[in-house]
Amino acid sequence: MRGLYALKPWYTRRLDGVVRWAVDRDVSPDVFTWLGVVSAALAAVAIAIGAWPLALVLLAGRLAGANLDGAVARARGVSRPWGFVVNELGDRAGDLLMFGGLAVLLGRLQGSAGLVLVLVAAVVATLPTFVSLAGAGAGAARINGGPFGKTERCLVVVVLAAAPGLSPILLPVMIGLSLVTVATRLRELRRVLA
Repeated sequence: MRGLYALKPWYTRRLDGVVRWAVDRDVSPDVFTWLGVVSAALAAVAIAIGAWPLALVLLAGRLAGANLDGAVARARGVSRPWGFVVNELGDRAGDLLMFGGLAVLLGRLQGSAGLVLVLVAAVVATLPTFVSLAGAGAGAARINGGPFGKTERCLVVVVLAAAPGLSPILLPVMIGLSLVTVATRLRELRRVLA
């Protein structure tokens, strides 16, 4: 079960021209990490005001930045442990910014009930990443995918920016599928580390 993460190779091929451009100009992979964070920050503003078409474009930019940093590092032969740290910090910042925008939107439209639900969803949605990072710290390869990862989070947030009234349905789905993703990754890590 890889979810939308299964589309990553396809998306990477779409970005291949940018990778070649970055390699030709010795652009640091970290530039793409931070472009992804800036895109997430701008997306947070778009989400907060309910401008879902702009949020969609900016979150696609966030995912492109998250994809390009690793692709450029590999293509340039400059992958390094610190790059892994920078990548993870950028990904977590992007998630926090995105959920912050959603918290503003739902808090404004639905009051404390909407705000609490989005905050719980934000915390639970980060748990699959903690599992993956714990496994990487124990020596396993980084596990991605599952029924609900970063791409699915971005998609649900865009839908909620367009239709905030769906939050009582979609946020519990996000919470439940994030927990399934945690269980899936834990099961795989246990198998790999056994």
